[in-house]
Amino acid sequence: MSGDDRRDARGRERGAARAEGRGQRSTAAPSQRRRDSDPARAVAFDVLRAVDGSDAYANLVLPPLLRERGIRGRDAGFATELAYGALRLRGRYDAVIEQAAGRETNRIDPPVLDLLRLGVHQLLGMRVPPHAAVSETVGLARSRTGAGSAQFVNAVLRAVSRQDLPTWLGLIGDAVDPAQDDPVARLSVVESHPLWIVRAMREALVAHGRSADEIGDLLRADNAAPRVTLVARPGLSTPEELLEAVPGAAGSLAPTAVVLDGGDPAGVPAVRDGRAGVQDEGSQLVAWALAAAPLEGPDVRWLDLCAGPGGKASLLAALAGGRGARLVANEVQPHRARLVEQALRAVPAEAVEAVRTGDGRLVGEDEPATFDRVMVDAPCTGLGALRRRPESRWRRTPADLATLGVLQRELLGSALRAVRPGGVVAYVTCSPHQAETRLVVKDALRVAAKQGLQAETVDAVAVLREVSPTIEGLSTDGRHDVQLWPHVHGTDAMHLTLLRRLD
Repeated sequence: MSGDDRRDARGRERGAARAEGRGQRSTAAPSQRRRDSDPARAVAFDVLRAVDGSDAYANLVLPPLLRERGIRGRDAGFATELAYGALRLRGRYDAVIEQAAGRETNRIDPPVLDLLRLGVHQLLGMRVPPHAAVSETVGLARSRTGAGSAQFVNAVLRAVSRQDLPTWLGLIGDAVDPAQDDPVARLSVVESHPLWIVRAMREALVAHGRSADEIGDLLRADNAAPRVTLVARPGLSTPEELLEAVPGAAGSLAPTAVVLDGGDPAGVPAVRDGRAGVQDEGSQLVAWALAAAPLEGPDVRWLDLCAGPGGKASLLAALAGGRGARLVANEVQPHRARLVEQALRAVPAEAVEAVRTGDGRLVGEDEPATFDRVMVDAPCTGLGALRRRPESRWRRTPADLATLGVLQRELLGSALRAVRPGGVVAYVTCSPHQAETRLVVKDALRVAAKQGLQAETVDAVAVLREVSPTIEGLSTDGRHDVQLWPHVHGTDAMHLTLLRRLD
């Protein structure tokens, strides 16, 4: 029986309901269990090893592995959920493993720890029957790390399987050191986010007029796999065309968005030829907002200052082309500039002035006051896309904020010099952290003023409501910037500030 035949449409293995109802578990000794490994689970294990061993990114490692090994359909969906879920919930599962194993995770060999994370996710995070989760993971351990480790994996997973998820969440939450006296410390463990990120997210919610009590909902939204969203690039495709090719529904926020119910985006003709693409609805909204911002004077030359890998650039170019404007897409890294070229391949040539490689920090000096609209999609920690990039939460540290903050301020300063008086700049980050959003804008405006350049904020909330009349839950603190939230808007946590140069 093939892997596809063993799993239902949600990747759940057949027989799960019967096994769950009776609480079945394998009673076979490790030496009697299977010695081979399920290909989908093997792929998930290899992804976790690549992420841990070589700092690879799961979204770059997984697809080629699936293609190379001929894993498709439900098995591919199972492997994806297994790998991504184990990575997202690593903090929660490590706390469970420590209790079940009676030892700290830093005393467990990394490959064996990854096997345990995969097994625990099957037991507590997926609808896999306990006997299958244990026996299949033990088989994988036997083939990859040896008989001795397989016995250890068997013992730990059997211990985990004796309690359900709510019970385990209570146990690991109660184990948090009470001496910390920190109201978010429990959430950090239970919802699997580093403590510094939980604190920063909570502060960001409050800063934008939201309740600190929403932090739990935000963290849970980060832990949910996002649905795939397509963008129908204006003048090249339409949402209706995409919906004829793949099951889904029109997006609730961006006029170009289609949210998929299933299917492979690569199988959509418009995606294959570049007339459409995969793009979060929040990313679409900020591009639309820049295009819709009120402008004084001509509107013919647009700039995407940090264009790689090209998602926002392709939407901006399509919008620009519909008005007779042209886009310059700038990217500092050559390989990412090539990705921009690929993303723009279907956009009419008259809408794209150039795709070029260069340091965005120098554009304002080299081409002062020459662009009508400028997008600064600044490099950031990516804390707003943790649901999409499962390993990021474990790699980022507070030290990254200082390094990236310098770059963000320099890029925004360059954009303010590059835009002409009366023109508009969009400062965008996929992070709600105050150190990457409002503080950057405040500092960049202060430095620009010292240099004799004046700018003002544009009401981005009003602009976005024109683009998306049904949008709710925007900033309520009286500020003009926009912060989107996964638990409120169903998007990545994109930040948008619009600025108009005055002189």
